Parts: sequence; C-alpha cells; structure tokens
Amino acid sequence: MSIRSALVIGGGVAGPVTATALQMAGIEARVFEAYSGPAVNIGSSLGFAPNGLAALDVIGAGDAIRRLALPIRHSAMSFGHKTIEMPTAADLEPQQLVDRSDLHTALHDHAVAAGIPFEYDKRLVRVDERADHITAHFADGTSATADILIGCDGVKSTVRDLIDPNAPGANYTGMLGFGALSDHTLDTPAHTMIFAFGKNAYYLYWVGADGRVGWGANLPSKRYMSISEARAISNEQWLRTMRDTYGEDVPGADLVRHTRPENLVVSGALHIMPPVPHWHRGRMVLVGDSVHAPSNSTGQGASQAIESAIQLARCLRDFDDPATAFTAYERFRRPRVEAIAARGARINHAKTPGPVMRKVMPALMPLMFGSSKLQQIMRREQSYRIDWAAPVDEQAELAWA
Repeated sequence: MSIRSALVIGGGVAGPVTATALQMAGIEARVFEAYSGPAVNIGSSLGFAPNGLAALDVIGAGDAIRRLALPIRHSAMSFGHKTIEMPTAADLEPQQLVDRSDLHTALHDHAVAAGIPFEYDKRLVRVDERADHITAHFADGTSATADILIGCDGVKSTVRDLIDPNAPGANYTGMLGFGALSDHTLDTPAHTMIFAFGKNAYYLYWVGADGRVGWGANLPSKRYMSISEARAISNEQWLRTMRDTYGEDVPGADLVRHTRPENLVVSGALHIMPPVPHWHRGRMVLVGDSVHAPSNSTGQGASQAIESAIQLARCLRDFDDPATAFTAYERFRRPRVEAIAARGARINHAKTPGPVMRKVMPALMPLMFGSSKLQQIMRREQSYRIDWAAPVDEQAELAWA
C-alpha cells in the first residue's frame, strides 16, 4: 500500500469517522477543523438509521450512540385529527433519535481515544499538489502535508471547490430547521415519532425519556438564512412566527405555546446536494455532506456520511494508488447516495404543499408511504451492511444500489 497518510478537512460527523477508519486501514490521519473546537451547538436532533449504526459498529462507535439515543420503534403520519400508522421492519434495529451535538461529541471523543489528532482554527484556503504528496495551506499561515487530502467539510465545502471550481453548491429546500423541547404533555406512546402535516407547514414530534415532548419544525421561508443569520433573530421572535404558522394545528399550536425560548434550537436553512460531477481529482476526494447531503426527510444524512467514510477507507486500504481507490469508491457509492437523495427530494415536496395538494394528502400519503415498493426500498436502504474484513468488491457493492 503506497498511501500512508491523510489530511482530513472537517471535524463534524464524517471527519472523525473517516480518520478512525483510515487508522484501522493502516493510514495515519489528522483532522483539521475550521472552528475553534469540536463541532457542537450546530443543530437539534437527527434520526439515525440502522445502517448508520451498523457502519459505526465497524469502528467500534455504535454502542456509544445507542447509549445517547432514543429508539424510535413506531411512527405515524398525522393530518390534524387523523393519524395513520406507518409500517415498520420488525427484524431491523429501530431508528435512533440523537442530539446532533451529542453525536458530534461522541464521534470526536471516540476518534481521540483511538489516537487521532485534531487541530482547530484551521480554515483551508488552498492546496499545492505534487506527484507524490499534497500540502494544505490554512488561513492562519500554517500548512500540512500528506499523501492525500479528504474533504469532510460539509455542504459549503472548500475542498469541493478546489476539486472543481464549477461544482454545484447545495440547493436550499425552501425550509428553515428548528428543534425544541416543549413543556406540553401528550399521551403519545413512548418511542413513537409522529410526522405531522399541518395546515401551513410540516413538523414532527415525540415524547422523550423524561416525559417532555421534543419536536422539530420545517418552516417554509422564501428567504435563505444561514445558521448565523437565523440565530441573529431572537428565539422569542421565531416562536411568534411559529405561533402564526402552527396556530391552527393539533397539537402543533400547543407545542409552540408551551416552548420556552431557551428550549428552541435554530438550525437555519435546510439543504440538499444535487449530484456532484466530480467526487475526486488528483490526491483530493470528498466524503459526506460535501458531496452527498440528502434532505433531512430521508433520515439518512449522517448514516450515508458514515458509510462513505468507511468505504473510502476500505478502498484506500485495498488499492495501491489514490486514483484507483477514489474511482472505485465513487463508482459504487454514487448510485446508492443519489437514489436516497432523490427519494428525499420527492418527500420534500409534500412538506410544502399547495392548497389543492393539501386537501388530497390525507388520502394520497398513506398510499405512497404504505406501498410495498417504498417499503422494499427503505428496507434495502436500512439493511445495508459493510463487511470491513472482506476485500472491496465493486459488483457486490453495486448490488445494494
């Protein structure tokens, strides 16, 4: 194996997992994060699929997430006073609901315990690439050199632009994300997620282990707002906006009314990545949201990032040069992640329906989500497992697409 060292740009979800998997593959990895510390306080809860947990088990981090998470064993769609149960796969591990900051912290701590070094305040500005190495230059004037550079730097990826200056950026879904804890009480069964289609906007809710109701809002907004722009508006103002939006919904109106400002988490614009033409160039390659950020509607964003991180490490372990490893990685990962992203894009349209669609949704949505075809697709997504010990077999991987 000629690949001995890697620079990992980004310390969110994909970065620590990539570095840990690379170490397992015999490749020395260092993580460089633009912020001044571990990536926390950047969002609320997220769904973690069974395939994502199985991928984390490969690097020994799965149980750490299970200890933090709330298993979601049942789910239902709600249209005001009408609730429709959704099918579940009894033979698969349930989806887990985990706080994003807790997830980032757990993955960071696991990587540190494995001996992965992290460096902070390292904002990548350019690279110098040579025949046998690549050097990253950071805004603080420092640099670092290794055999390859891996972009795990999110939807606004600098590495993606370095690979291809004409690469598309993330698309705005037309919705802003919020998470909250409400003091309102509900008789919703434990370990149950309700996906609610309100009169004006979509939201979801569940009862936590402490009996409080957690909920998330996808608030339609014509104006794009970054997380910093959205957080410049007070939580009190956002709650007033939500009262106007969800005021006619049950239980949406009560969830908003009983949410204290300090218990609201503002996440800003929700994104989805369109297909990226070039996943790699030379000694650079992309992983996670930098190249395939599906809509949050899929419940697969973090899981797909983790799968890709581990599969890239397998390819770098099994192939002697970056070009061959990167090409194999893209060839079998692209079909899977783009199919999942396309499914999420279709679901997003249901979150912001027009007046006609809103009237037919109670009849249409159960047919769509209850269809045997969709159930087969989702089972296939969630049944995916990585065999770390096996040599990379592209044809076997493509069978999962």
